Amino acid sequence: MNSYAVFLRGINVGGINIKMAELKDALKSRPFSGTKTLLASGNVVLASDLDPAGVKTEFEACLRETFGYDAWVVVLKADRVAELVAACPYPPDDASTHTYLTLASDHHALTELYDAGSALDGTELTRLGPEAIAWLAPAGGTLDSPFSKLSSKPKYKASTTTRNLRTMIKVRDAATGLGS
Repeated sequence: MNSYAVFLRGINVGGINIKMAELKDALKSRPFSGTKTLLASGNVVLASDLDPAGVKTEFEACLRETFGYDAWVVVLKADRVAELVAACPYPPDDASTHTYLTLASDHHALTELYDAGSALDGTELTRLGPEAIAWLAPAGGTLDSPFSKLSSKPKYKASTTTRNLRTMIKVRDAATGLGS
């Protein structure tokens, strides 16, 4: 059994409101165990015998069937979340900046996003692997930062989601040893 972190895209914003207790209850019908929701922003850890693609398929189907919206998730093995957190060159807490990780289920879309983001003036980002980019935003100005505006374009909606590094650390800690 493998431990996974599942990152939901676009819930509890834009009119798609899902209570975490309802999500956890809906997931009981799927081939998952040890399911835990973290924070109210769509972070789930669970264990499953499925591979990452299977977890993604089952999870998205559950969201669509239960909550009736076009659902997209990024699924990472728990050990990969730990590797990404460790590889991030930016601090989790800083008075002047916030650190974010943009995660992707489509490596080509992330490469395109990284290349476009690298061309932006004043944007500091680091490619952590085929599924993640770490980047900095000014404290209090995340949504107005050039990379945030770029990454929120509709063409990235189905394949990317962003979490701050502090959230990634909480997800890492919750997923550690879940499926072993």
